[in-house]
Amino acid sequence: MRAAVAMNENDLPVAEPLLRALLKDDPFDVRAIRLFAELAGRIGRYGDAENLLRRAIELAPQFTPARANLALVLYRTNRAPEALEELAKVTADDPDNAGHANLQAAAYGRLGEFDDALTLYEQVLKQTPNQPRVWMSYGHMLKTVGRQADGIAAYRKAIELLPVLGEAWWSLANLKTVKFSDSDIAAMKAVLERDDLTPEDRWHVDFSLGKAFEDWGEAEAAFGHYSAGNELRRRRMPYKADDTTAGVNAAIATFTPALLAGLAGQGCQAPDPIFVIGMPRAGSTLVEQILASHSQVEGTSELSDIGFLARSMERYPEGIAALPEGELRQLGEAYLSRTRVQRHTSRPLFIDKMPNNWLHVPFIRLILPNAKIVDARRHPLACCFSNFKQHFARGQGFSYSLDDMGRYYRDYVRAMAHYDRVLPGAVHRVIYERMVDDTEAEVRALLQHCGLPFEEACLAFHKTERAVRTASSEQVRRPIFREGTGAWKPFEPWLDPLKIVLGDVLDCYPEAPANF
Repeated sequence: MRAAVAMNENDLPVAEPLLRALLKDDPFDVRAIRLFAELAGRIGRYGDAENLLRRAIELAPQFTPARANLALVLYRTNRAPEALEELAKVTADDPDNAGHANLQAAAYGRLGEFDDALTLYEQVLKQTPNQPRVWMSYGHMLKTVGRQADGIAAYRKAIELLPVLGEAWWSLANLKTVKFSDSDIAAMKAVLERDDLTPEDRWHVDFSLGKAFEDWGEAEAAFGHYSAGNELRRRRMPYKADDTTAGVNAAIATFTPALLAGLAGQGCQAPDPIFVIGMPRAGSTLVEQILASHSQVEGTSELSDIGFLARSMERYPEGIAALPEGELRQLGEAYLSRTRVQRHTSRPLFIDKMPNNWLHVPFIRLILPNAKIVDARRHPLACCFSNFKQHFARGQGFSYSLDDMGRYYRDYVRAMAHYDRVLPGAVHRVIYERMVDDTEAEVRALLQHCGLPFEEACLAFHKTERAVRTASSEQVRRPIFREGTGAWKPFEPWLDPLKIVLGDVLDCYPEAPANF
C-alpha cells in the first residue's frame, strides 16, 4: 500500500490524499482508518485520532494494532488510566510485544507508579535484553526517580546496541551533568555522516553535539549544531507565532475588570492547587522543588488538564462570559477530579507545573479562585537561549527559532502585564536571578504567598527525594547555583535576531514595558 509506505517514511503530504482516496472507496477499511488516525496523531490532532481509532475498533474489535494506537493517543492526552485499560487488552492478544510493555511502563510512570514501571521495564529487559529503545525508556524512568548512575548506564547500553539512536545520546546530554568525552564526540560525528540517518536521530545528535561543544567551551561549534538541530526540528513542527499572539489578544480583550468582577466567586472554592507558570527553562522546576520540600505540599508534574478544559469550551476564551450558572464551579471540580490520579500523599496542597498555563491565568482564577499562582521568570536572553538549546520531547514549538522564541516571550510578558492589572496580587512573581542572589528572602516570600509557614526544608530543597520529570531533574538535586545566569553570554554574537524581536522587553527586564 503506497499510503503505508508514505507513512513509514513520514511523508504526510503524500500519505494524506492517498488515505482519503482509500476511505472514499471503502469507508470500512479499518487498516486505512488506523493509518489516517496515526497521521492525525502525528500532527497533534489527537481528538480526530481517537475518534477514528474508536471507529476502527467498533468495526473490528479484535484489530489489536488500532487498540494499541488508541492506548498511545490516550497516554499522550494525559489519560494514563484509560491507556492502561486498553493496554491490558492489547497485551492479552500480543503478550510478547516489547513496544506495548514499554508504553505500559510509561503510563505507570505518568501516574507516579514508578516502582511498577521500573519492575515492568526490568521484566522486559530480562526476557529481551537487546532492545535499545526499552533500555532508553528504562533510563528515563531511572533518571526521574533520581538514580542517575543507573540511568546513565541504561542510556549507554542503548547506544551500545544502536549507536544511531539519537534520542539516547540526547538523553545523556539532557541530564546536564554528563560531559561527553572525545570518543563520544567522534562517535556522534560519525553518526551524522551516515546517509541513512533519520531526521529525528539527526536532530537529537545535533543537539547533543551542541551540548558537548558548549561544555568544552567551543561556542561557535556548539551554536552551529544547536542551529542545525533547531532548523531540522522546526520544519516538522506546525507552530505559528501569529496564533500565540492572537491567543493573547483574545485573552486581553476577554478578561476585563468588569467580566472578572461579574464572575468572581463562582468557581470551586478548594484551595488545593498551586500553579507554577511561565516560560520553560525559567526556574519553574526549582520553584516546584522548593515548594514540594514543604510538609504540606505535594509535587506532581506538568499537567495538561487546564489546557484540556479550556479547549473543551465553546469559543474559548470569549465564551466564558456566556457560561451558565454553576459551570465555573463544575470546571474547577472537573480539574480536581482529573488531577486526583496524580496525588499519592495526604498533603493538602499540590503543584501543577505546566509552564504554558500562563495564557490561562484568568481562567484558573475564575474556576479555582483560592488556588495560588506563581510566575517563574528569568532574564530573556538566558531563558530564550536555554530553550533554543533544549530539545523538548513534545510541544514547545516556539523554541526552535530565535525569532519565534522572542515573539513568544514578548507575548508571555504582555499577557502577564495585563493579568497583573486586572487581577492585582493574584500572581506572585519569582525572578530567577533574585532567587539565586537572596534565596532565603525569596523562599520566604514565596511561602507567604502560598499561605504556608516557613520550613527549613525548603532551603535544603536539593535533599528532598522525589520524582522529577522535567529537563531540570538533575539540577534541582543540587544546591542553587549561579552558572545558569550567564550561560548565554558566550553565544551573544549569534543572538542579535533574538534581541531585535525582544526589543523593549529586554531593556525593561524584570519589569514589563510601560506600553504593555
